[in-house]
Amino acid sequence: MENTHQYYSIEIAGVQRNLRLFEIKPGLRIAILNILGDTELVQACARALAAKLETVDYDLLVTAEAKSIPIAHALSVETGKPYVILRKSYKPYMGQALQVETLSITTGQPQTIYLDEKDREFVQGKRVIILDDVISTGSTLQGMRLVMGKAGARVVAEAAILTEGERAKWADIISLGHLPIFTD
Repeated sequence: MENTHQYYSIEIAGVQRNLRLFEIKPGLRIAILNILGDTELVQACARALAAKLETVDYDLLVTAEAKSIPIAHALSVETGKPYVILRKSYKPYMGQALQVETLSITTGQPQTIYLDEKDREFVQGKRVIILDDVISTGSTLQGMRLVMGKAGARVVAEAAILTEGERAKWADIISLGHLPIFTD
């Protein structure tokens, strides 16, 4: 079977990758960065992001599950700062979790983001960096901001491996690169 997929070639933190293009709606494609299992890329990105975050005064990292968990963990190891994972499904052991709803670009469906009850006190009054693998529409980013606000944390910076789409929209994001959106 012949591979007819199209790819976008990019260098991120000194590592070359070919990202498969995925159609999210007719005439609109995005390049998919999937860092799950890509230890070389995750470690390189963690080192590069840690260097970019050296001047930011913060207490902890916050990300949403699932694809950005590896970068949050690796960045935590690089910086010595703890991290908190916001969940996308509720489990009974999460107790009185805080929640907000966002719209996912990859699924086109609403998604709810939860902060586990055990992490509520931990983030309260803290200076946090919100972290994602790729920031596309900003909906997950907005959800993370809202949850942190409800929890009494202060977002002092926002970071990602890559931003996507309208570059000017993400001027304040600390990132390692930018992905275009592909239209037919």
